[in-house]
Amino acid sequence: MHLKISGLNFKTVPVEIREKFSVEKDAIKFALENLPEYEGLEEAVVLSTCNRFEVYAVTDDDCEESLQKFIGDLTGTKADSGLYEYEDRDCIEHLFNVSASLDSLVVGESQILSQVKEAYRIAKSVGATHTILNTLFHRAIASGKSVRTETGISLKSVSISSAAVELAAKKLGGLENRNALIFGAGKMALLVAQHLKSHGVKKILVANHHLSRAEDMAEKIGGKAVSWENALKSAVDVDIVITSTGAPHYVIKPEQIPELMKSRAGREIFFTDIAVPRDVDPEVGKIPGVTLYNIDDLETVVDSHKQARLEEAESAKKIIAEDVENIVERFKYLKYRPIMADLSDRAEKIREREVRRFSGKMHDLNDEDKKVIDNMTKMIVRKLLRMPMMKLNSSAGTNAANFYAEAMKALFTEKG
Repeated sequence: MHLKISGLNFKTVPVEIREKFSVEKDAIKFALENLPEYEGLEEAVVLSTCNRFEVYAVTDDDCEESLQKFIGDLTGTKADSGLYEYEDRDCIEHLFNVSASLDSLVVGESQILSQVKEAYRIAKSVGATHTILNTLFHRAIASGKSVRTETGISLKSVSISSAAVELAAKKLGGLENRNALIFGAGKMALLVAQHLKSHGVKKILVANHHLSRAEDMAEKIGGKAVSWENALKSAVDVDIVITSTGAPHYVIKPEQIPELMKSRAGREIFFTDIAVPRDVDPEVGKIPGVTLYNIDDLETVVDSHKQARLEEAESAKKIIAEDVENIVERFKYLKYRPIMADLSDRAEKIREREVRRFSGKMHDLNDEDKKVIDNMTKMIVRKLLRMPMMKLNSSAGTNAANFYAEAMKALFTEKG
């Protein structure tokens, strides 16, 4: 059995590729419910965010095709190239770094830990995780929490939402008395609105497919809700448009912009698209008077804060290194659990069969006698198995590990 990761992130591919691997929760749940259809995939967790797509899996020795087929079926995208692969210890280290936000675009951001928790929750809810991934994700989540509480990494970070606003402020020479339009009314959109307010934006319009959600958000931030259909028509005096919807397609298209620009008498407008998949067709950015940035362009803002987080990141790495060592040590023993369980089950079946046969010949046994015999035979089996189990456990991580494992299977189990 092996731990494996197959995935991509903002470091390895641009947003136009990442958006092809963006998957909704319902689709992930459905795919994981059907995991038994993929030969050799024993456990799996799917992590899909705006900046990464990763499948964490417990696999047989030879199941690369099954893993790639699973990814292809889930995303509808051929997964034969461009994905990074990690195994065993490298897989463990990667997940711990992800949970601690050391592998994020914004080092120290808090959202990724919640996303890891949610990815694990979905997988566990449909029975796609067992001993290995349950152990791994419990420890990775706990380690991520430790990093946040024991270091100051989260205090010196920016978020995607704040970076989007900072980019706009930088390009527009400040946002005081500016007007903004936000597409979307989710958590990210709300954070964007709050950052806009803190930068002195005068008026904020909120557009959402469900007007009631736009109204709820507008009330929270002292803004104004506008209907989805008339959103761009309301942007005559808007300086900045920030999009953060969950739409699977472009919600702002180039054919919508000329009329807007005409009503603005050519006054420039600034678009920042932080959605994955993207909300704004890239062709919009080619229209005169329009400046368009997407989530990958935020790296310039994030980099300006990077130096302040390096010291805290080093402290986080020490915590992670210790936690990784602990989990690697534990997995040395967990890998033998199937052999031990098989041996124990086989011994228990033999014991139960022999007790039934013996009891059938002794008709004068009362319930107390049967209980004594049952306990005595259990103890005999336990003592007989104790030494082989101890030998197998103590060999974990040594040169003798494979010898004892193969010997145990050959001598005592049906799989030998």
